[in-house]
Amino acid sequence: GGGGGDDEEKSDFDLVLKEAGQKKIAVIKEVRGLTGMNLKDAKALVDKAPCTIKEKMPAEEAEKAKAALEEAGAVVELK
Repeated sequence: GGGGGDDEEKSDFDLVLKEAGQKKIAVIKEVRGLTGMNLKDAKALVDKAPCTIKEKMPAEEAEKAKAALEEAGAVVELK
């Protein structure tokens, strides 16, 4: 199912890590910066990709986070 009610601009997004890529350390560092997690928790989160890193982020913040993670080598999606 699903209707056509999705035309409006989304105001908040979930940041989803699809895969960490080759430079996992850099990705973990970005995840830590975004979430305030400690190293162990951030690594565990990145290791279980695909997973949601942060929910209900404002659009602008989500775009910046996505760009930073992609620069670190991750594959990221905003939902």
